[in-house]
Amino acid sequence: MPLALLALAIGAFGIGTTEFVIMGLLPEVASDYGVSIPTAGYLVTGYALGVMFGAPLMTVLGTKVPRKRMLMLLMGLFIVGNLLSALAPAFSVMLIGRVVASLAHGAFFGIGSVVAAGLVAPHKKAGAIAMMFTGLTVANVVGVPLGTLIGQSVGWRVTFAVVAALGVVGLAGVAKLVPDVPRAEGVRLRHEMAAFKNVQVLLAMAMTVLGFGGVFAAITYIAPMMTRVAGFADGSVTWLLVLFGLGMVGGNLVGGRFADRALMPMLYISLGALSVVLALFTLTAHNKIASAVTVVLIGALGFATVPPLQKRVLDHAHGAPTLASAVNIGAFNLGNALSAWLGGVVIAAGFGYTAPNWVGAVLAAAALVLAVLSAALERRGSAPGAVVAGSVPAERPAAVHH
Repeated sequence: MPLALLALAIGAFGIGTTEFVIMGLLPEVASDYGVSIPTAGYLVTGYALGVMFGAPLMTVLGTKVPRKRMLMLLMGLFIVGNLLSALAPAFSVMLIGRVVASLAHGAFFGIGSVVAAGLVAPHKKAGAIAMMFTGLTVANVVGVPLGTLIGQSVGWRVTFAVVAALGVVGLAGVAKLVPDVPRAEGVRLRHEMAAFKNVQVLLAMAMTVLGFGGVFAAITYIAPMMTRVAGFADGSVTWLLVLFGLGMVGGNLVGGRFADRALMPMLYISLGALSVVLALFTLTAHNKIASAVTVVLIGALGFATVPPLQKRVLDHAHGAPTLASAVNIGAFNLGNALSAWLGGVVIAAGFGYTAPNWVGAVLAAAALVLAVLSAALERRGSAPGAVVAGSVPAERPAAVHH
């Protein structure tokens, strides 16, 4: 494993911690600012929307900057945003801090995915991407539960100050370990934009929005769901987040391993099972043991989709992948924002704290439908004499097994 992958994983650890830690602290933040839990959920939605819009914006701004320097600048922006959240005197200011931090998220993972894939042999690309995303998943085993514990014990502001310190460590890791990667010569913004004419790139992004949106529909409201429905004590949210994180780590590694062998079957299995598990969560949420097991499965199945979807975008945007890669990270967070908002809507409508699970199940099922459609179009396009509509002429992408 190149040490540069470790540096990228360190940065991903800090970003993953700030993205997910807010879910375990929603009741505390809502109480401190005197807002409802659905309103506090805007901190999740706002961050996700910031990633969605920030991913292409920061990537375009960074087209003239060497990739290593851009990664360092993004970590600096991340640090500033988390310090602002920690010091925010009002809810609106905290929301601004969350958005500022989120602007670094999509571009960091998008550029980082391209750097990671370029450090290894073609048949190991998904594994390299998964290695970088391991930092994000480990954050859910260590960073998020620890941040939740700190927030519940000494205050959520301390949690965000610690997250800012993690950003400093990530910045140092990138500066020390990531090699100087020159900008790709001859690739301009119009080349990067051409990838979005490829229907397979767009379908992969739509699968990303819907599939991971299914995860966030349930997990955004895990604290009130587990404490007010399953009957767990407030302090139990910490170890429940550990279970979710362990599931994410396992799913990410399995997804990375099999995406290099059988990408589409991996998506069929993970998305189909995710839809079923989310639907069942409506029932299992009423039992402590069953709900804990379900939380693990949601983490595993949800993150099993990440390496194959990111690799699929890179494969089909092979001529100029940086912007498409970053936008796909934004697509993950568009799904997060959409599902967090829909989850808040059904709760506010009086359907109860388990209602977001049905939202998640429908979103994951829709992603599965798109996966089947994508494969069918690809098979038709690979027939003799066929041309896939919207494809971008370039060198042939890495082989994807079905």
